[in-house]
Amino acid sequence: MSKRKKVFLAGPFKSLVDPKTGMMTNHEKQKLLNLISFFEAKGFSVHNAHKREGWGKNFMSPEECTVVDFKEISTCDLFVAFPGSPASPGTHIEIGWASALNKPIILLLEEGKDYAFLIKGLNTVSNVTFIHFQKEEDYLRKIEKQYLQFV
Repeated sequence: MSKRKKVFLAGPFKSLVDPKTGMMTNHEKQKLLNLISFFEAKGFSVHNAHKREGWGKNFMSPEECTVVDFKEISTCDLFVAFPGSPASPGTHIEIGWASALNKPIILLLEEGKDYAFLIKGLNTVSNVTFIHFQKEEDYLRKIEKQYLQFV
């Protein structure tokens, strides 16, 4: 029996948590849930810190989450991220780890937003697929078309 392929799904987190509710907005949460469902329907297991940490209700300590995320990225078959605009510092560290660990990377870049130069040029030193999108359907369709190379 073959082992399930693993996806690590990253993106801005703390900056998206509403200080009043202690939770991510439903829109941002739903974007991640839709991607999780998409990959799970393709047979992948998905690791996502947002879901793991209750969408903001159960943040792990820095010492805990750093170790868990590095381990999960080290063992994933595919790394997928929204880098954030403005840049998400934690996500950029995770992208750096995935790049250094030579993982296949899909970066989801919203059209009309500005991204760090090192994100824009990462494909020159790493196995990166950029998916530019306006709406969620755009990147889901593009991943659907391109994900077979990672299976």
